[in-house]
Amino acid sequence: MLKNKTTKRNHNSFRVITIRFFFLILTGALILMLPISSRDHTVTPFTDTLFTAVSASCVTGLVVRDTATHWSFFGQAVILTLIQIGGMGVITFGMMLTRLSGKKIGLGFRGTMQDSISAPQVGGIINLTKFILRMTAIIELSGAVLLYPVFCRDFGPVKGIWYALFHSVSAFCNAGFDLMGVREPFSSLTSYGDNIYVSTVLMLLIITGGIGFLTWDDVIHHRHHFNKYRLQTKIVLVTTALLIMLPAVFFFFAEYAGDSPKERILHSFFQSVTARTAGFNTADLSKMSESGSILMTVLMLIGGCSGSTAGGMKTSTVAVLFLAAISVYRRRNDVECFNRRIPADIVRTAGAILFMYITLFLSTGIAICLIDSFPLVSSLFETGSALGTAGLTLGITTSLSLPSRLILIVLMFAGRVGALTLIYATFASNNELSKFPQEKITVG
Repeated sequence: MLKNKTTKRNHNSFRVITIRFFFLILTGALILMLPISSRDHTVTPFTDTLFTAVSASCVTGLVVRDTATHWSFFGQAVILTLIQIGGMGVITFGMMLTRLSGKKIGLGFRGTMQDSISAPQVGGIINLTKFILRMTAIIELSGAVLLYPVFCRDFGPVKGIWYALFHSVSAFCNAGFDLMGVREPFSSLTSYGDNIYVSTVLMLLIITGGIGFLTWDDVIHHRHHFNKYRLQTKIVLVTTALLIMLPAVFFFFAEYAGDSPKERILHSFFQSVTARTAGFNTADLSKMSESGSILMTVLMLIGGCSGSTAGGMKTSTVAVLFLAAISVYRRRNDVECFNRRIPADIVRTAGAILFMYITLFLSTGIAICLIDSFPLVSSLFETGSALGTAGLTLGITTSLSLPSRLILIVLMFAGRVGALTLIYATFASNNELSKFPQEKITVG
């Protein structure tokens, strides 16, 4: 009976998460249609506002209208609000509003919160929510303070405040929206490509948001005692470090050959960090080789960490699959890491997530290639960016037809909410009352 109640609660939680994200997007799209949201005070077509609202709420960064030149201050504020809610999570934001209203938070809503941020248990979920809100405010305001001197110099003292806050929130939430279109539309942060200070601050914000609140809670609680960290935290930290260092080495030797050593190092690390769902770029991606584009596509699909502001398959998913492969090669029955065994159902879920992402990524990439006749590498880069909620592009987003844009909308939504969450929200789990006979088959 307890198992049935837990299964039903999880099923309802996934539905609540999905429906709330849907209404957040719809509300944002309708507000962005208002004349006050655009600079020329005209009504922006619903297809464009829907794409923008999905991209902002799902912290992706793909745009069909330049954020700085098309949207007014009000429109930019709406986009930033969508980014903030989408980055923290609609359930976290809802719990914050509930607390501010003085209402009590029931067990059912606590369970939904647990599923939303991938918390290990329901107990202490209120304190964890407070920690998330406090960390978000401290880090985003700190980032804005650090960015302000540069933006104050470049855009003035008043406008500099807005630019510093906007880019700090966008970076921490791994959203990739920027306001640099005032210099050149759709240019992202290429004008700051050789600025070590700005690039470093943004990279730290991206990494901080992408590692996840649960990881930071564990690190702050146990500080430098690595052995006391949860297995999840250990895997996240090691995998994140490897996914930053190894691609950076590749980019250094394979790309940016014409740049100075300082610029090569800076560009290499920035692209390695931003590719996993952040969406900013400080170098012209259209000049990147096919091998570099493919590597970035893989990084975008991997994404950030569970319970973070980032999307993608998640680093822990890739780590579990890698460890599972190692256990097969070594002919071990169990998947092991840091002297712990990983349950078989976790390995099975990781495999299902990989299969789902690869299927969506390839099928939609081929579809866009056929619909709009773009090169397959560019089309796959676009779908990988949408599904991984990365927001990087090779410059084809604004040229896509309506069917291709709708494909990207679905991918962004699935990438942020979670493809498995959508399936769990649709189909309730069936209890296994009986099992069929087992029979082995040959694989490999």
